[in-house]
Formats: sequence, C-alpha cells, structure tokens
Amino acid sequence: MGAHAVPPPGTRRPSTDPPASGPGSRSRSLRRALGRAMAAAVAVVGLFSAAVATQSASAADNPYQRGPNPTLASVAANRGTFATAQTSVPAGNGFGGGVIYYPTDTSQTFGGVAIVPGYSALFANEEAWMGPWLASFGFVVIGIETNSRTDSADARGTQLLAALDYLTQRSSVRDRVDPNRLSVVGHSAGGAGVLSAILRRPTLKAGIGLAPGSPVGDYGLSNDRVPTMFISGQRDTTVTQSYLNGLYTTIPASTPSAWVEITGVDHLFATRANTTEMRVLIPWLKIWVDNDTRYTQFLCPLADSSNISMYRNKCPYVPPGGSPSPSASPSSSPSQSPSQSPSQSPSQSPSTSPSPPPPGACVAEYQPQNSWPGGYQALVTVKAGSSAINGWTVRWTLGSGQTISQAWNGTLSTSGSAVTVKNASYNGSLPAGGSTSFGFLATGTPSTPTLTCTSP
Repeated sequence: MGAHAVPPPGTRRPSTDPPASGPGSRSRSLRRALGRAMAAAVAVVGLFSAAVATQSASAADNPYQRGPNPTLASVAANRGTFATAQTSVPAGNGFGGGVIYYPTDTSQTFGGVAIVPGYSALFANEEAWMGPWLASFGFVVIGIETNSRTDSADARGTQLLAALDYLTQRSSVRDRVDPNRLSVVGHSAGGAGVLSAILRRPTLKAGIGLAPGSPVGDYGLSNDRVPTMFISGQRDTTVTQSYLNGLYTTIPASTPSAWVEITGVDHLFATRANTTEMRVLIPWLKIWVDNDTRYTQFLCPLADSSNISMYRNKCPYVPPGGSPSPSASPSSSPSQSPSQSPSQSPSQSPSTSPSPPPPGACVAEYQPQNSWPGGYQALVTVKAGSSAINGWTVRWTLGSGQTISQAWNGTLSTSGSAVTVKNASYNGSLPAGGSTSFGFLATGTPSTPTLTCTSP
C-alpha cells in the first residue's frame, strides 16, 4: 500500500499525537485554551458588532433620536443620561434675560425648549428646577425672565419666540441646537403665552401649557397646528377644569393634543419639582421634537396613572416619519386610568359624512370607547337635523349597577337611573347637519343605551 492507504477495518491507526503527559501535553493544552479564548473573543466581537449595527440602523431611521431606550423608571427619574452645563443670558434680546441649560455632548445637535413663568413670577423661583432636568434628557433649554413681571400673556408669547430666536441665532450654544426642532413651555399666564406663540409660529414642534390661562382676547385654538399638551391641577381654582375644557375642545381634531390632570394639586404645582408632571411632559417633547416613537408607549395608553385624575388623548401619536407603537392600541388594564378620548371640535362645522341630515331636531349616537373591570368610558355624538338648533338635551336610562362618575363637554344631571346631559355654553348652537360630542366615565358593566335628543 502507498503511504496514504487506509488501514483495514478494525485496524487502529498509530497515533501521531505526543504522549499524554510531559511538555508536549502542556503545550497542546495551552494551544487549545488559547483557541477557545480566541473563539470566545470573536463571538463577543460579533455580538458587539451586531448591536452597533442595530443601533446605527435605528439612528439612521431617526437622526433626531437621542439617548438610550427609555423605560418607565428612566422617564420618571429626575435626571437623564446626558451630562449638562448652564450659562446665563443677559437682558436685551427681546426678553428679560435668563439661563440656558444644555448637554455637554458636542457630537450632535439637540431640540430646543423655551420656558416662561407666570404672571408676576420669576423663572428663577418657579421653573428653574426644570432646566437641568430636561437638558439631561437631551434638550437645550432656555428659561427666561420677562421684561416686566406684569407682562400680558401675548407679551410672554412674543418673548418665548424671541428667546428661541436668540437661542438658535446668537447664543453661545447655538451650534448645539437644531433650529428646526423647537418647542415652548409656560405656566399660568406663561402657559397662555405658549398658546399665543404656537398660534403665531405653527412651525414649532410642540407646546405645553402648565395650567394655561387665556391669551389676550380669550380666543380659542381652532387654528392650532402644533402638537399641544395641557397639564393642570385637580384642585386648581384659578385655571379650572371647566375653563380648560372649553379651551381644549377648540383644538382641531387633526392636531395632536393631550390633557393630563394631576391629582390633588393646586395652581402652583409646576413651581415645585415633581415627577408626575415630567413623566408625561418628557415623552410629549420626545415624540414631537425628536420624532421618537420609543416614547409613545408612555402615553398610548398612559403607562403610569398614579397621581393622575384625568387623561384625555388622541392616541395613537405618530410623529413625522414614524409609525404607531405596537403598544398604542387601547388598553383595558384596570391599573391604568381610563383615557378620555377628546371630543370633536366645537367649531360646529357641518358633518363630513355623506349621509343627509337626520329628520327632527337632533339625534344622539352612543359610541363605546374603553372598558375595564368595574367601569367604562363612552362618547355621545349629537347631530342637528335638517335645521339649525340652539341648545340640545340628551337623555337615557342607566342599567342596573351603573353610575356616571364624570362627564365633559356637557352639563350632567341624574335622578335615580335617569340621565340628562345638556349642552355646554360653547357647543349648543349647531348648524343644520352640524355635530358635536360629549363623553363620560361610568362604573358598572357597559351596555348600549337607547338615547333621545331634543332641542332646545
């Protein structure tokens, strides 16, 4: 046989390995250990490369995304992952000076936030706590003092816009701010200034009114095109729920909006550091300023309802270029507060439905919205018939065990199981075929009642 012939079956090939002991054995063991170590290192590098590739792909999908993947705990934390610094701003740029808070990271730009205080107040005394908090989550924040502590709401809106112009054009950190991703926040008269600013500059990405008062002229938000959030206090006797409801319902249905009411706090809740406010405020800014859909999970549905007495929304929230989060579908979990779907705008425009106006004065249509063990939420749409109406009343009978705990966009009264809801002051006059709506929360098992509608 040749040198490479195969031995007959059953014949053991002579081993060419060194003996099982001695220097050769130690050398062979060392080579095997090194081989295993190198293989493990290659695997680790592969996993790291895959993670980097995934992160890069995510960043490529959204170039404005900032920070690691958020969690409920991270959103509620009083500091994010960015190191921050601050610099003072002198008066004389259209506002009364202030402070800029910014991430120290110079590898990327960040969205901008301007904050203004309420009537007779100072930013340094009221909202300064928000500056480093928001900056640590990846925003450049300018907190301003007003030219006069008694400036009107509209003047505060003007100064918010001047502050954003200064921040992006003349400030020492202008190269850190993306001038196309700007937002405004304000408290009380400053919140009214926010509403004034978003109406005048619809290119803003977000506006947040903290117990917002009324801009000069008491106008509504029918021309609002900026994603707008209200945050209010349950015990606020200055800016009441009734007042805010009348203002909130003027926001067009096509404009993203939300309203969060914090349990048990008064008008000054925003002047004190609190995580309840920030765990909804930060996601709102992240979604609309950073186009970051990772944060919709905290608002659609509300991920943490503790210390929140009311939540109205227009879920799902889909920023430009984004897609709805998988968690954006309504939840029936009893651990989350029932979301109060916003009513249709009371602009009383004719219905877009191709069907003709109904006969008679008006009709009412019942629409279930959400349910959970022991309770439910519903929306009722009121539609005028072939003639205009000035006032409406909807009646129905509650089922066994049902009680209504809250209603909005209408005046509720009950007598035993009989329910009556009359129009509010702002949505009673409807043109022929026009419509409006009201909603309510109830305890008990949901059912579909028979409604009657009369006018006046």
